[in-house]
Amino acid sequence: MIRRPREEDVIELNKFFRIVITDTFIKEGIGNMLDDMEQEIKAKENYLRKDIASGGKDRYFLIASDGKKIIGSIEYGPASELINHCTDNALKDLLEVGTVFVHPDYQRQGIGNQMLAEMYLTLKNQGIEQFCLDSGYSSAQKIWQKKFGEPDYLLKDYWGDGAHHMIWKIKVNEILS
Repeated sequence: MIRRPREEDVIELNKFFRIVITDTFIKEGIGNMLDDMEQEIKAKENYLRKDIASGGKDRYFLIASDGKKIIGSIEYGPASELINHCTDNALKDLLEVGTVFVHPDYQRQGIGNQMLAEMYLTLKNQGIEQFCLDSGYSSAQKIWQKKFGEPDYLLKDYWGDGAHHMIWKIKVNEILS
C-alpha cells in the first residue's frame, strides 16, 4: 500500500531511513564513513519533518507499507544545493525526486517501481512537467540509467576516484507514455 505519511509514522520512518542508509553505505563500500552516513540520515529526517509540518507543501513524501511495516519511501521537494551547485543553477526551478528507498528485505520486488509510478501521477496531477533526480550511489545509478538513460550531468570522480555523481532531468509525460 502506498500512502502519505502521518505524524504517528515519524519514529518508524526515521528507523527505516537509518536501516536503508546504513545498508546502502555498507553495500557501496563506504560503511566506515560514519559522519557522512549520519548527515544523510539527518537530512532525510529533516525532509520528513518539513513534510509533516507543512502538510506536504515544503516536501512531499509517499511511503509504502506491508501491513504495518514501512518498506519504502519516495519524496519530492526543491532541488538540492548539490544539484544547484553542480548544474550552475540550471535546474533550480525544478523539483527533485529523492529518498527513493526500499527496505533491504523487500528490494527487487517492484516496490520502487510502484512508488515511482505513484509519484509520476502525483506530479502530473499537480501540473508538474519536469523534475530532476540525482545519485552518488553506484547501485542506484545503474537502476536510474536503465530507467532514464545516460544522465544529463555526469560529475566524474565527484566523490573520489571512480565515484561519480549523476543528475537526470526528466519529463513527466515521457515516462508516463
